[in-house]
Amino acid sequence: MFRDLIDDLDDYSAQPHLYLDVPYVPTDEDLVEEMLALAEVGARDLLYDLGSGDGRIVVAAARDRGAHGVGIELDPLRIADAMEYAGDSGVEYLVDFVEADIFSADISEASVVTLYLLDSVNVDLRPRLLSTLRPGTRIVSHAFDMGDWKADERRRFRGTNLFKWIVPAQVAGRWEWRSADGRQCRIELEQNYQQITARAWFDERPARVESAQLRGDRLKLLLLADDAAPLECFSLHFADGQLASVTAVSEIPAALAERPQ
Repeated sequence: MFRDLIDDLDDYSAQPHLYLDVPYVPTDEDLVEEMLALAEVGARDLLYDLGSGDGRIVVAAARDRGAHGVGIELDPLRIADAMEYAGDSGVEYLVDFVEADIFSADISEASVVTLYLLDSVNVDLRPRLLSTLRPGTRIVSHAFDMGDWKADERRRFRGTNLFKWIVPAQVAGRWEWRSADGRQCRIELEQNYQQITARAWFDERPARVESAQLRGDRLKLLLLADDAAPLECFSLHFADGQLASVTAVSEIPAALAERPQ
């Protein structure tokens, strides 16, 4: 799977001015493990590390968690180091390293993306992550956030911030369906990343939205038809910009069931 880098290395040695957006600073091994844990990496994942350096995140994901991995790196010398490290670790059949710009590399197949870049680079990369990655893809960044795209989870580890985002589906718009008891249901959604503002109606009568939580391609709505009615929970699945299915959830999660006083 590895690329032949002989020509690249010759070119690099002749062009030491090769421009790199981010200085190379390796991530400590214990931080690598914490990032993989936060991303919940497993054997079914395909992890892309953008700016992969010596390959330690990609190799650890393969060696310790059985995941496939791809490192995207602009520096051919670092790729050579990563190749050697993968071979020494016995995971060369699970990983690949590609010399490419993180802003143009094809990352669409990733289920997990890891970053250790800079604030400004993360923000510049953000539109591409949102438009290219599939809803539900997990993104974990060491130390740097994404500007006004607030993280779904933030973890402090040995004095360092780790951030996790789950790529949200595009759900803004007006959506309708018929419930199992025959009622016509309608919602209107406004979206700011994973934050959702919702309005709802049952048979054209306004309903109160108690909660609207978007995680990947699933939106959970907690609705109240009127003060005397029980809470109702719906799970909406979106695919390719459309409402694909709606499921009534009989058991309302405790975190959603608490009504504000």
